Amino acid sequence: MTHIAELLAAGPTTSFEFFPPKTDEAAAALERTIAELAPLDPSFVSVTYGAGGSTRERTRDVVISIERTIGITAMAHLTCVGHSRQQLTQLLGEYEAAGVANILALAGDAPPDDPEAAARGDLHHAIELVELVRSSGDFSIGVAAHPEGHPRSPDLYTDRRHLADKLNAADFAITQFFFEPAPYLRLVEGLSAFGCDKPVIPGIMPVTNASQVQRFAQLAGAAFPAHLAARFDAVTEDPDAVRALGVELATELCARLLAEGVPGLHFYTLNRSTATREIAANLGLAG
Repeated sequence: MTHIAELLAAGPTTSFEFFPPKTDEAAAALERTIAELAPLDPSFVSVTYGAGGSTRERTRDVVISIERTIGITAMAHLTCVGHSRQQLTQLLGEYEAAGVANILALAGDAPPDDPEAAARGDLHHAIELVELVRSSGDFSIGVAAHPEGHPRSPDLYTDRRHLADKLNAADFAITQFFFEPAPYLRLVEGLSAFGCDKPVIPGIMPVTNASQVQRFAQLAGAAFPAHLAARFDAVTEDPDAVRALGVELATELCARLLAEGVPGLHFYTLNRSTATREIAANLGLAG
């Protein structure tokens, strides 16, 4: 079994995130995307986990299929919300039996139609899940990091302190996406001030259509930089130009991060390959 912690030690890594498909058509599309990205020789890929465990079986099946059938190291996202300790332990046992050695441990969100789901779980914080995973087998454990602070954190100091504690219990972190290098660099500096120097992999998501700009900014918990918004506004009526600009800006961001010595790049693909392949080619990462 390959552990992501070992890959990072030999880094920098290149990795991709997918979400589990809901239909046969979507499953076929994901298979095509993985096949198109495979020539980039990813260090690993990850598969997300729906709110409240709503994609538990689909996530498990996709992760195991990628690991066993395709032969790419796969990381399973796992959340606390709505799960008993027994359910989590059982799922971890299934992953270990299947040769899956990497888990992204998340607090998770309650489903929109069941806001009380979080209160029913046995675990309530990601660090508790990290500890459970650690005690359940030989896993490499990742956690999430928010460069501009978690939306539920009362302030940035508290956010960094809690993240440092969580990350010190894990092996590495992957960030929520961001738009310029400064928030990421401040995050790493802030963690260092709390004595945490574990690898923090920046998450990259190119903006490829105008409607994504503000939506992505809200998801990232940060305002979209005004000077970047102005560049998108200038081409908003030209979808091809918007897409080209998104790829250009993501390429510039990745190049600057690599120059800063980041441990890797993690691309949020939205189960599509084109933009990621173009960025990789621009960076000379294409196989």
